[in-house]
Amino acid sequence: MLWSDPADEPPEELRSAQAGLRRAGWLLAVAMIAVFLLL
Repeated sequence: MLWSDPADEPPEELRSAQAGLRRAGWLLAVAMIAVFLLL
């Protein structure tokens, strides 16, 4: 591997998309638990 090779990290938009998906997943999980508690 050369020194000039780019770092092996995902691009910024991919990281922000993954963060948004993680947030949406938590929101969905909390909403499902709330629905189960209300039923």
